[in-house]
Amino acid sequence: MPKYTPQEVLSLIEQEGVQYVDLRFSDPFGQWQHMTIPAEEISADTFEEGIGFDGSSIRGWQTINESDMLAKPDPNTAFIDPFIEPKTLVMICDIYDPVTGERYGRDSRYIAQKAEQYLKQAGIGDTAYFGPEAEFYILDSVEFGTSSNYSFWRVDSEEGWWNRELTSAGYKVPYKRGYFPVAPLDKTQDIRNEMVTTLRQLGITVEVHHHEVGTAGQAEIDIRYDSLVSQADKLFIYKYVVRNVAAKHGKYATFMAKILPNDNGSGMHTHFSIWKGDEPLFAGSGYAGLSETALYAIGGILKHARAIVALTNPTVNSYHRLVPGFEAPVRLAYSARNRSAAIRIPMYSQSPKAKRLEVRFPDATSNPYLAFSALLMAAIDGIENKIDPGEPFDKDIYSLPPEELEGIPQLPGSLEEAIKELEKDYEFLLKGGVFTEEFLQLWIETKRDEIDQLRFTPHPLEFELYFDI
Repeated sequence: MPKYTPQEVLSLIEQEGVQYVDLRFSDPFGQWQHMTIPAEEISADTFEEGIGFDGSSIRGWQTINESDMLAKPDPNTAFIDPFIEPKTLVMICDIYDPVTGERYGRDSRYIAQKAEQYLKQAGIGDTAYFGPEAEFYILDSVEFGTSSNYSFWRVDSEEGWWNRELTSAGYKVPYKRGYFPVAPLDKTQDIRNEMVTTLRQLGITVEVHHHEVGTAGQAEIDIRYDSLVSQADKLFIYKYVVRNVAAKHGKYATFMAKILPNDNGSGMHTHFSIWKGDEPLFAGSGYAGLSETALYAIGGILKHARAIVALTNPTVNSYHRLVPGFEAPVRLAYSARNRSAAIRIPMYSQSPKAKRLEVRFPDATSNPYLAFSALLMAAIDGIENKIDPGEPFDKDIYSLPPEELEGIPQLPGSLEEAIKELEKDYEFLLKGGVFTEEFLQLWIETKRDEIDQLRFTPHPLEFELYFDI
Protein backbone atom coordinates (compact mmCIF):
# COMPACT_ATOMS: atom_id res chain seq x y z
CA MET A 1 0.00 0.00 0.00
CA PRO A 2 1.23 3.55 -0.75
CA LYS A 3 2.66 5.56 2.15
CA TYR A 4 1.53 9.17 2.61
CA THR A 5 2.46 12.19 4.67
CA PRO A 6 -0.38 14.26 6.19
CA GLN A 7 0.03 16.86 3.47
CA GLU A 8 -0.10 14.20 0.77
CA VAL A 9 -3.35 12.89 2.27
CA LEU A 10 -4.85 16.38 2.13
CA SER A 11 -3.73 16.70 -1.51
CA LEU A 12 -5.20 13.27 -2.31
CA ILE A 13 -8.54 14.33 -0.81
CA GLU A 14 -8.61 17.39 -3.06
CA GLN A 15 -7.37 15.64 -6.22
CA GLU A 16 -9.78 12.70 -5.91
CA GLY A 17 -12.79 14.79 -4.95
CA VAL A 18 -13.16 12.93 -1.66
CA GLN A 19 -16.29 13.98 0.21
CA TYR A 20 -15.94 11.97 3.42
CA VAL A 21 -13.13 10.61 5.58
CA ASP A 22 -13.71 7.36 7.47
CA LEU A 23 -11.58 6.86 10.59
CA ARG A 24 -11.17 3.23 11.67
CA PHE A 25 -9.71 1.33 14.61
CA SER A 26 -10.11 -2.06 16.22
CA ASP A 27 -11.67 -2.83 19.57
CA PRO A 28 -9.61 -5.26 21.70
CA PHE A 29 -11.36 -8.28 20.22
CA GLY A 30 -10.78 -7.60 16.52
CA GLN A 31 -14.01 -5.84 15.53
CA TRP A 32 -13.24 -2.94 13.16
CA GLN A 33 -14.99 0.26 14.24
CA HIS A 34 -15.41 3.54 12.33
CA MET A 35 -16.69 7.09 12.34
CA THR A 36 -17.16 9.31 9.30
CA ILE A 37 -16.56 13.04 8.98
CA PRO A 38 -16.95 15.45 6.05
CA ALA A 39 -13.69 15.85 4.14
CA GLU A 40 -13.59 19.61 4.73
CA GLU A 41 -13.26 18.94 8.47
CA ILE A 42 -9.86 17.30 7.94
CA SER A 43 -6.80 19.54 8.23
CA ALA A 44 -3.15 19.20 9.12
CA ASP A 45 -4.15 19.72 12.75
CA THR A 46 -6.31 16.57 12.68
CA PHE A 47 -3.21 14.38 12.49
CA GLU A 48 -1.79 16.03 15.62
CA GLU A 49 -4.93 16.70 17.65
CA GLY A 50 -7.12 13.76 16.60
CA ILE A 51 -10.90 13.40 16.61
CA GLY A 52 -12.80 12.83 19.85
CA PHE A 53 -15.23 9.96 20.43
CA ASP A 54 -16.99 8.06 23.21
CA GLY A 55 -14.67 5.27 24.34
CA SER A 56 -17.21 3.90 26.83
CA SER A 57 -19.37 2.63 23.98
CA ILE A 58 -16.56 0.43 22.63
CA ARG A 59 -16.58 -3.09 24.07
CA GLY A 60 -13.77 -3.58 26.57
CA TRP A 61 -12.71 0.08 26.65
CA GLN A 62 -13.44 3.04 28.92
CA THR A 63 -15.92 3.36 31.78
CA ILE A 64 -18.77 5.84 31.45
CA ASN A 65 -17.05 8.35 33.75
CA GLU A 66 -13.84 8.32 31.66
CA SER A 67 -15.39 8.05 28.23
CA ASP A 68 -13.56 10.68 26.15
CA MET A 69 -10.93 9.31 23.76
CA LEU A 70 -8.98 10.63 20.75
CA ALA A 71 -8.46 8.88 17.41
CA LYS A 72 -5.40 10.15 15.53
CA PRO A 73 -5.30 9.00 11.89
CA ASP A 74 -2.14 7.36 10.55
CA PRO A 75 -1.57 8.94 7.10
CA ASN A 76 0.44 5.91 5.97
CA THR A 77 -2.76 3.82 5.99
CA ALA A 78 -4.86 6.06 3.70
CA PHE A 79 -6.88 4.47 0.89
CA ILE A 80 -10.03 5.20 -1.10
CA ASP A 81 -12.82 2.90 0.03
CA PRO A 82 -13.96 0.77 -2.95
CA PHE A 83 -17.49 0.23 -1.61
CA ILE A 84 -18.75 3.55 -0.22
CA GLU A 85 -20.44 6.33 -2.18
CA PRO A 86 -19.85 9.22 -2.36
CA LYS A 87 -16.08 8.92 -2.54
CA THR A 88 -14.64 8.21 0.91
CA LEU A 89 -11.04 8.07 2.11
CA VAL A 90 -10.19 5.67 4.94
CA MET A 91 -7.41 5.95 7.53
CA ILE A 92 -6.59 3.62 10.41
CA CYS A 93 -6.15 5.40 13.73
CA ASP A 94 -4.06 5.23 16.87
CA ILE A 95 -5.99 5.86 20.09
CA TYR A 96 -4.95 8.40 22.75
CA ASP A 97 -6.10 9.47 26.19
CA PRO A 98 -7.05 13.18 25.85
CA VAL A 99 -6.20 13.96 29.49
CA THR A 100 -2.69 12.48 29.68
CA GLY A 101 -1.91 12.81 25.97
CA GLU A 102 -0.52 9.28 26.06
CA ARG A 103 -1.36 6.24 23.97
CA TYR A 104 -4.28 4.20 25.24
CA GLY A 105 -3.14 0.88 26.75
CA ARG A 106 -6.12 -1.12 25.47
CA ASP A 107 -5.52 -0.08 21.85
CA SER A 108 -4.41 -3.37 20.30
CA ARG A 109 -2.57 -1.55 17.49
CA TYR A 110 -0.43 0.07 20.19
CA ILE A 111 0.38 -3.38 21.60
CA ALA A 112 1.54 -4.47 18.14
CA GLN A 113 3.67 -1.34 17.76
CA LYS A 114 5.28 -2.05 21.14
CA ALA A 115 6.02 -5.63 20.04
CA GLU A 116 7.89 -4.29 17.00
CA GLN A 117 9.82 -1.91 19.23
CA TYR A 118 10.69 -4.66 21.70
CA LEU A 119 12.18 -6.83 18.94
CA LYS A 120 14.68 -4.05 18.24
CA GLN A 121 15.19 -3.28 21.92
CA ALA A 122 16.06 -6.94 22.58
CA GLY A 123 18.82 -6.66 19.96
CA ILE A 124 17.57 -9.70 18.06
CA GLY A 125 16.39 -8.19 14.80
CA ASP A 126 14.83 -5.19 13.12
CA THR A 127 11.70 -6.60 11.51
CA ALA A 128 9.29 -9.47 12.09
CA TYR A 129 7.50 -10.48 8.90
CA PHE A 130 4.11 -12.18 8.88
CA GLY A 131 2.24 -13.83 6.03
CA PRO A 132 -1.24 -15.01 7.08
CA GLU A 133 -3.33 -17.47 5.06
CA ALA A 134 -6.80 -16.55 6.27
CA GLU A 135 -9.46 -19.07 5.21
CA PHE A 136 -13.18 -18.36 5.02
CA TYR A 137 -16.48 -19.76 3.74
CA ILE A 138 -18.72 -18.08 1.16
CA LEU A 139 -22.35 -18.96 1.91
CA ASP A 140 -25.65 -18.33 0.12
CA SER A 141 -27.77 -18.01 3.24
CA VAL A 142 -27.20 -17.86 6.98
CA GLU A 143 -29.75 -18.16 9.77
CA PHE A 144 -29.11 -18.33 13.50
CA GLY A 145 -30.81 -17.32 16.71
CA THR A 146 -30.96 -17.86 20.44
CA SER A 147 -33.73 -16.83 22.80
CA SER A 148 -35.34 -17.98 26.02
CA ASN A 149 -37.05 -20.88 24.26
CA TYR A 150 -34.97 -21.74 21.18
CA SER A 151 -31.46 -21.95 19.77
CA PHE A 152 -30.55 -22.87 16.19
CA TRP A 153 -28.29 -22.26 13.20
CA ARG A 154 -28.56 -23.11 9.53
CA VAL A 155 -26.35 -22.31 6.54
CA ASP A 156 -26.82 -23.07 2.87
CA SER A 157 -24.60 -23.10 -0.18
CA GLU A 158 -25.40 -24.10 -3.74
CA GLU A 159 -21.98 -25.78 -3.76
CA GLY A 160 -22.45 -27.86 -0.62
CA TRP A 161 -22.54 -31.65 -0.86
CA TRP A 162 -25.23 -31.71 1.83
CA ASN A 163 -27.49 -29.23 0.04
CA ARG A 164 -30.45 -30.55 -1.95
CA GLU A 165 -32.68 -27.47 -1.82
CA LEU A 166 -30.88 -24.65 -3.61
CA THR A 167 -29.85 -26.76 -6.61
CA SER A 168 -29.77 -30.37 -7.80
CA ALA A 169 -27.18 -32.88 -6.61
CA GLY A 170 -24.94 -32.34 -9.63
CA TYR A 171 -21.64 -30.44 -9.49
CA LYS A 172 -21.35 -30.56 -5.72
CA VAL A 173 -18.14 -30.46 -3.70
CA PRO A 174 -18.05 -33.54 -1.42
CA TYR A 175 -16.81 -33.23 2.14
CA LYS A 176 -13.04 -32.56 2.32
CA ARG A 177 -12.66 -32.61 -1.50
CA GLY A 178 -12.69 -28.91 -2.27
CA TYR A 179 -8.91 -28.64 -2.80
CA PHE A 180 -9.17 -27.60 -5.63
CA PRO A 181 -11.19 -28.73 -8.63
CA VAL A 182 -12.06 -26.37 -11.49
CA ALA A 183 -15.53 -25.08 -12.35
CA PRO A 184 -18.33 -26.05 -12.38
CA LEU A 185 -17.46 -27.64 -9.01
CA ASP A 186 -15.71 -24.44 -7.99
CA LYS A 187 -18.57 -21.95 -8.04
CA THR A 188 -16.81 -19.06 -6.30
CA GLN A 189 -13.98 -18.37 -8.77
CA ASP A 190 -15.51 -15.14 -10.07
CA ILE A 191 -16.19 -13.80 -6.57
CA ARG A 192 -12.65 -14.60 -5.44
CA ASN A 193 -11.29 -12.91 -8.56
CA GLU A 194 -13.25 -9.77 -7.67
CA MET A 195 -11.97 -9.90 -4.10
CA VAL A 196 -8.39 -10.15 -5.35
CA THR A 197 -8.88 -7.39 -7.92
CA THR A 198 -10.19 -5.10 -5.19
CA LEU A 199 -7.29 -5.91 -2.86
CA ARG A 200 -4.79 -5.22 -5.64
CA GLN A 201 -6.45 -1.90 -6.39
CA LEU A 202 -5.84 -0.99 -2.75
CA GLY A 203 -2.14 -1.79 -3.12
CA ILE A 204 -2.23 -5.15 -1.34
CA THR A 205 -0.16 -7.77 -3.17
CA VAL A 206 -1.93 -11.11 -3.57
CA GLU A 207 0.20 -14.17 -4.27
CA VAL A 208 -2.49 -16.79 -4.94
CA HIS A 209 -6.15 -17.58 -4.34
CA HIS A 210 -7.99 -20.88 -4.52
CA HIS A 211 -10.85 -23.01 -3.30
CA GLU A 212 -10.04 -24.70 -0.01
CA VAL A 213 -10.67 -28.25 1.18
CA GLY A 214 -14.14 -27.66 2.58
CA THR A 215 -17.42 -27.79 0.71
CA ALA A 216 -19.74 -24.73 0.69
CA GLY A 217 -17.32 -22.33 -0.95
CA GLN A 218 -14.38 -22.52 1.44
CA ALA A 219 -11.69 -20.18 0.11
CA GLU A 220 -8.22 -18.85 0.74
CA ILE A 221 -6.53 -15.69 -0.53
CA ASP A 222 -2.84 -15.34 0.35
CA ILE A 223 -1.39 -11.84 0.64
CA ARG A 224 2.33 -11.01 0.44
CA TYR A 225 4.23 -10.96 3.74
CA ASP A 226 4.77 -7.65 5.52
CA SER A 227 5.96 -6.31 8.87
CA LEU A 228 3.82 -6.93 11.95
CA VAL A 229 1.73 -3.76 12.27
CA SER A 230 1.44 -3.18 8.53
CA GLN A 231 0.32 -6.77 7.93
CA ALA A 232 -2.23 -6.60 10.74
CA ASP A 233 -3.61 -3.40 9.18
CA LYS A 234 -3.86 -5.22 5.85
CA LEU A 235 -5.66 -8.17 7.40
CA PHE A 236 -8.43 -5.86 8.63
CA ILE A 237 -8.71 -4.48 5.08
CA TYR A 238 -8.62 -8.04 3.69
CA LYS A 239 -11.55 -9.18 5.85
CA TYR A 240 -13.46 -5.98 5.02
CA VAL A 241 -13.00 -6.55 1.28
CA VAL A 242 -13.91 -10.24 1.45
CA ARG A 243 -17.13 -9.57 3.36
CA ASN A 244 -18.22 -6.64 1.21
CA VAL A 245 -17.57 -8.32 -2.15
CA ALA A 246 -19.54 -11.34 -0.92
CA ALA A 247 -22.38 -9.05 0.20
CA LYS A 248 -22.35 -7.34 -3.20
CA HIS A 249 -23.15 -10.74 -4.73
CA GLY A 250 -25.88 -11.50 -2.18
CA LYS A 251 -23.65 -13.93 -0.29
CA TYR A 252 -22.09 -14.11 3.16
CA ALA A 253 -18.41 -14.57 3.98
CA THR A 254 -17.47 -15.84 7.43
CA PHE A 255 -14.09 -16.36 9.11
CA MET A 256 -15.60 -18.48 11.89
CA ALA A 257 -13.22 -21.32 12.66
CA LYS A 258 -15.84 -24.08 12.33
CA ILE A 259 -19.24 -23.83 10.69
CA LEU A 260 -19.85 -27.38 9.44
CA PRO A 261 -19.49 -30.30 11.88
CA ASN A 262 -18.40 -32.79 9.21
CA ASP A 263 -16.01 -30.64 7.20
CA ASN A 264 -12.77 -28.75 7.61
CA GLY A 265 -12.67 -25.58 9.66
CA SER A 266 -11.07 -22.29 8.64
CA GLY A 267 -7.65 -21.51 10.00
CA MET A 268 -5.05 -18.81 9.48
CA HIS A 269 -1.71 -20.52 8.91
CA THR A 270 0.78 -17.77 9.70
CA HIS A 271 4.19 -17.59 8.05
CA PHE A 272 6.73 -15.87 10.27
CA SER A 273 10.37 -14.80 10.09
CA ILE A 274 12.74 -12.29 11.69
CA TRP A 275 15.25 -10.18 9.79
CA LYS A 276 18.10 -7.87 10.79
CA GLY A 277 18.62 -5.34 8.05
CA ASP A 278 18.90 -7.38 4.85
CA GLU A 279 19.81 -10.59 6.68
CA PRO A 280 17.18 -13.32 7.18
CA LEU A 281 17.85 -14.67 10.67
CA PHE A 282 15.96 -17.93 10.25
CA ALA A 283 18.18 -19.36 7.45
CA GLY A 284 21.06 -21.63 8.42
CA SER A 285 22.56 -25.09 8.21
CA GLY A 286 20.42 -26.85 10.79
CA TYR A 287 17.32 -29.00 10.38
CA ALA A 288 15.35 -28.08 7.22
CA GLY A 289 17.83 -25.27 6.51
CA LEU A 290 17.04 -23.43 9.73
CA SER A 291 19.38 -21.37 11.87
CA GLU A 292 19.91 -21.86 15.59
CA THR A 293 17.90 -18.66 16.09
CA ALA A 294 14.94 -20.15 14.20
CA LEU A 295 15.07 -23.37 16.22
CA TYR A 296 15.06 -21.38 19.47
CA ALA A 297 12.10 -19.37 18.14
CA ILE A 298 10.28 -22.66 17.52
CA GLY A 299 11.15 -23.71 21.06
CA GLY A 300 9.59 -20.52 22.44
CA ILE A 301 6.41 -20.84 20.41
CA LEU A 302 5.96 -24.52 21.33
CA LYS A 303 6.65 -23.79 25.01
CA HIS A 304 4.07 -21.01 25.20
CA ALA A 305 1.58 -22.30 22.60
CA ARG A 306 -0.92 -23.54 25.18
CA ALA A 307 -1.12 -19.98 26.55
CA ILE A 308 -0.98 -17.92 23.36
CA VAL A 309 -3.84 -19.85 21.75
CA ALA A 310 -6.05 -17.81 24.08
CA LEU A 311 -5.05 -14.90 21.78
CA THR A 312 -4.50 -16.65 18.42
CA ASN A 313 -7.62 -18.84 18.76
CA PRO A 314 -9.81 -16.65 20.96
CA THR A 315 -13.34 -18.02 20.54
CA VAL A 316 -15.23 -21.01 21.88
CA ASN A 317 -15.81 -21.92 18.24
CA SER A 318 -12.04 -21.98 17.59
CA TYR A 319 -11.71 -25.25 19.48
CA HIS A 320 -14.29 -27.03 17.33
CA ARG A 321 -11.65 -26.70 14.59
CA LEU A 322 -8.71 -27.86 16.72
CA VAL A 323 -9.71 -31.53 16.72
CA PRO A 324 -8.13 -34.54 14.99
CA GLY A 325 -9.29 -35.55 11.52
CA PHE A 326 -9.86 -32.18 9.86
CA GLU A 327 -6.29 -31.11 8.95
CA ALA A 328 -5.96 -28.83 12.00
CA PRO A 329 -2.88 -29.26 14.20
CA VAL A 330 -3.60 -30.41 17.73
CA ARG A 331 -0.14 -31.67 18.74
CA LEU A 332 2.75 -29.35 19.57
CA ALA A 333 5.44 -30.61 17.23
CA TYR A 334 7.48 -29.11 14.39
CA SER A 335 8.46 -30.59 11.06
CA ALA A 336 9.58 -29.87 7.53
CA ARG A 337 6.70 -30.23 5.04
CA ASN A 338 4.49 -32.15 7.51
CA ARG A 339 1.13 -30.36 7.66
CA SER A 340 -0.05 -32.28 10.71
CA ALA A 341 2.51 -30.49 12.92
CA ALA A 342 1.76 -27.24 14.79
CA ILE A 343 4.80 -25.62 13.14
CA ARG A 344 5.83 -26.48 9.61
CA ILE A 345 8.96 -25.37 7.77
CA PRO A 346 7.92 -24.77 4.13
CA MET A 347 10.38 -26.33 1.68
CA TYR A 348 9.20 -24.75 -1.60
CA SER A 349 12.42 -22.74 -1.99
CA GLN A 350 16.02 -23.15 -0.85
CA SER A 351 16.63 -19.39 -0.88
CA PRO A 352 17.68 -18.07 2.56
CA LYS A 353 15.23 -15.21 2.08
CA ALA A 354 12.36 -17.70 1.85
CA LYS A 355 13.24 -19.48 5.10
CA ARG A 356 10.41 -19.07 7.57
CA LEU A 357 8.16 -20.85 10.03
CA GLU A 358 4.53 -21.65 9.32
CA VAL A 359 2.54 -21.64 12.55
CA ARG A 360 -0.58 -23.61 11.72
CA PHE A 361 -2.85 -23.34 14.73
CA PRO A 362 -4.09 -19.66 14.61
CA ASP A 363 -7.44 -18.74 13.08
CA ALA A 364 -8.83 -15.51 11.65
CA THR A 365 -11.29 -14.85 14.47
CA SER A 366 -8.24 -13.48 16.28
CA ASN A 367 -7.30 -9.82 16.47
CA PRO A 368 -4.18 -9.84 14.24
CA TYR A 369 -2.46 -7.11 16.26
CA LEU A 370 -2.60 -9.40 19.29
CA ALA A 371 -2.08 -12.74 17.54
CA PHE A 372 1.06 -11.63 15.70
CA SER A 373 2.40 -9.90 18.82
CA ALA A 374 1.89 -13.02 20.96
CA LEU A 375 3.69 -15.21 18.40
CA LEU A 376 6.59 -12.75 18.22
CA MET A 377 6.90 -12.46 22.01
CA ALA A 378 6.94 -16.26 22.37
CA ALA A 379 9.63 -16.52 19.69
CA ILE A 380 11.72 -13.79 21.34
CA ASP A 381 11.49 -15.62 24.66
CA GLY A 382 12.70 -18.78 22.95
CA ILE A 383 15.64 -16.96 21.36
CA GLU A 384 16.64 -15.10 24.51
CA ASN A 385 16.48 -18.22 26.69
CA LYS A 386 17.76 -20.63 24.03
CA ILE A 387 14.75 -22.91 24.41
CA ASP A 388 15.42 -26.26 22.75
CA PRO A 389 12.43 -27.27 20.57
CA GLY A 390 13.32 -30.96 20.86
CA GLU A 391 13.47 -33.32 17.92
CA PRO A 392 11.37 -32.69 14.80
CA PHE A 393 8.47 -35.02 14.13
CA ASP A 394 8.23 -36.05 10.50
CA LYS A 395 5.58 -38.75 10.83
CA ASP A 396 1.90 -38.17 10.05
CA ILE A 397 0.66 -37.28 13.53
CA TYR A 398 -2.98 -37.89 12.55
CA SER A 399 -2.34 -41.59 11.91
CA LEU A 400 -0.18 -42.41 14.94
CA PRO A 401 -1.35 -44.98 17.52
CA PRO A 402 -2.11 -43.64 21.04
CA GLU A 403 1.15 -44.95 22.53
CA GLU A 404 3.23 -42.85 20.10
CA LEU A 405 1.15 -39.74 20.74
CA GLU A 406 1.70 -39.79 24.50
CA GLY A 407 4.99 -37.92 24.34
CA ILE A 408 3.70 -35.08 22.12
CA PRO A 409 2.09 -32.18 24.02
CA GLN A 410 -1.38 -31.18 22.90
CA LEU A 411 -3.08 -27.83 22.39
CA PRO A 412 -5.93 -26.98 24.77
CA GLY A 413 -9.21 -28.62 23.89
CA SER A 414 -11.33 -25.60 24.79
CA LEU A 415 -11.14 -21.84 25.25
CA GLU A 416 -11.63 -22.35 28.99
CA GLU A 417 -8.52 -24.54 29.12
CA ALA A 418 -6.58 -22.00 27.04
CA ILE A 419 -7.54 -19.15 29.37
CA LYS A 420 -6.32 -21.17 32.36
CA GLU A 421 -3.01 -21.73 30.55
CA LEU A 422 -2.69 -18.00 29.84
CA GLU A 423 -3.25 -17.24 33.53
CA LYS A 424 -0.33 -19.54 34.39
CA ASP A 425 2.01 -18.43 31.60
CA TYR A 426 2.01 -14.76 30.60
CA GLU A 427 5.23 -13.23 31.99
CA PHE A 428 6.92 -13.41 28.57
CA LEU A 429 4.14 -11.23 27.12
CA LEU A 430 4.87 -8.46 29.65
CA LYS A 431 8.49 -7.94 28.56
CA GLY A 432 9.13 -4.43 27.28
CA GLY A 433 5.66 -3.42 28.42
CA VAL A 434 4.22 -4.96 25.23
CA PHE A 435 1.20 -6.49 26.93
CA THR A 436 0.08 -5.35 30.36
CA GLU A 437 -1.45 -7.33 33.19
CA GLU A 438 -4.43 -4.96 33.06
CA PHE A 439 -5.05 -5.76 29.39
CA LEU A 440 -4.64 -9.51 29.87
CA GLN A 441 -7.04 -9.43 32.82
CA LEU A 442 -9.60 -7.64 30.64
CA TRP A 443 -9.11 -10.34 28.00
CA ILE A 444 -9.51 -13.20 30.46
CA GLU A 445 -12.63 -11.72 32.08
CA THR A 446 -14.30 -11.04 28.73
CA LYS A 447 -13.55 -14.51 27.40
CA ARG A 448 -14.80 -16.12 30.61
CA ASP A 449 -18.07 -14.25 30.12
CA GLU A 450 -18.35 -15.65 26.55
CA ILE A 451 -17.67 -19.15 27.88
CA ASP A 452 -20.42 -18.75 30.49
CA GLN A 453 -22.93 -17.56 27.89
CA LEU A 454 -22.44 -20.79 25.95
CA ARG A 455 -22.31 -22.98 29.03
CA PHE A 456 -25.71 -21.69 30.20
CA THR A 457 -27.38 -22.31 26.82
CA PRO A 458 -28.51 -25.82 25.79
CA HIS A 459 -27.12 -26.96 22.43
CA PRO A 460 -29.65 -28.07 19.78
CA LEU A 461 -27.91 -31.44 19.51
CA GLU A 462 -28.59 -32.07 23.18
CA PHE A 463 -32.31 -32.37 22.35
CA GLU A 464 -31.55 -35.13 19.83
CA LEU A 465 -29.32 -36.93 22.31
CA TYR A 466 -31.28 -36.58 25.52
CA PHE A 467 -34.89 -35.40 25.02
CA ASP A 468 -36.42 -38.87 25.18
CA ILE A 469 -34.19 -40.34 27.87
